[in-house]
Amino acid sequence: MKKQRIRLTFKSYDHQLLDKAVRQVVMTARRTGSQMVGPVPLPNKRKCFTVVRGPHVHKESREQFELITHRRILDIIAPSDQTME
Repeated sequence: MKKQRIRLTFKSYDHQLLDKAVRQVVMTARRTGSQMVGPVPLPNKRKCFTVVRGPHVHKESREQFELITHRRILDIIAPSDQTME
């Protein structure tokens, strides 16, 4: 019989909220008696945007923004019925 496995991927712009959510899932899985692998941090995705500050006189003046997506992956091996709920 094949083992069932759940793979959870978490994404967030704030790494503290992401770690808090992963910690809650890990505590729930441990309480129900499931085996886990992880959480494994994945590489961050970084997007950079350049925006013109003023459309008329100050066209050469630009402002730069950065959006970072943090990711974690968690595998739950052989989850019980309580874990599924």
